[in-house]
Amino acid sequence: MIEDAKKSETGGARRSSLGRGLSALFGEATEDYTALDKVRQSKQVPIEFVHPGRYQPRRKFDEEAIQGLVESIRDKGILQPLLVRRDGDDANSYELIAGERRWRAAQIAGLHEVPVVIRDLSDREALEIALIENIQRQDLTPLEEAEGYRRLMEEFDHTQEDLAKAVGKSRSHVANMMRLLALPDPVKSMVQDGALTAGHARALLTASDPASVAREVVKRGLNVRQTEELMRGDSGKAKKASAGPAADSALRDVDLVNLEEEISARIGLKVAINPQGKRGTITIHYQTLDQLDDVLRRLGGEG
Repeated sequence: MIEDAKKSETGGARRSSLGRGLSALFGEATEDYTALDKVRQSKQVPIEFVHPGRYQPRRKFDEEAIQGLVESIRDKGILQPLLVRRDGDDANSYELIAGERRWRAAQIAGLHEVPVVIRDLSDREALEIALIENIQRQDLTPLEEAEGYRRLMEEFDHTQEDLAKAVGKSRSHVANMMRLLALPDPVKSMVQDGALTAGHARALLTASDPASVAREVVKRGLNVRQTEELMRGDSGKAKKASAGPAADSALRDVDLVNLEEEISARIGLKVAINPQGKRGTITIHYQTLDQLDDVLRRLGGEG
């Protein structure tokens, strides 16, 4: 009862263990000695027995930040153990779930062993925890976060509502992030490299040629608001060139735009709806054959 009361006082609204991220697995470490106690309770394993996880959402690691961590590890060691699970193919091997940055820094620092906490986790839990840890620490690029959401929805049958609760985000945030996957590769590269923010990228989703507009935005150093104004001007030109007033009216329909965004968020690809009276067309834009195969699989009702 006392333990439940403490949880109530510190937790406020009830949250899932995954929603709390690694604190649910390691506890709330607010002092160095608490973290050190957890290291003592963990298991030391040879560093070469640990390998990166299949479900690590991060693709880009800040080398400067890792070098700073190397000095800290050399001075004080690893204060927070790595979270791992046993490799099903090798009893002496461990797959990293959380802590790859520390693992990389420990290698550079010349450590022969690292502290680990071993958990029995499913593939779904492994991806959820890895994604949540990085989101909470703001270590992911917008596209890495969006790709993590996509994998949870497609590989593990998450709905947007379930996913939002699991990662502690709003449903609209998840939907908006997943919309970025519909951008062409040149624009994705600019986002991944930090030349464009997620806000810039969302504004470019409605552009007829997002890549050329993105290059202009970067060249002129436009902020998100200026990019949105640029897109409104581009939309106005497109409307003047359209075939007729009925189509213009439909394109300006907020519900129609929302529907396009909803479908785009669900399939991770740009979708355009062109109503023509009671009829119309839906266009799905894909960048690779893998994306096309995925759309065909969905339409065929497989998986």
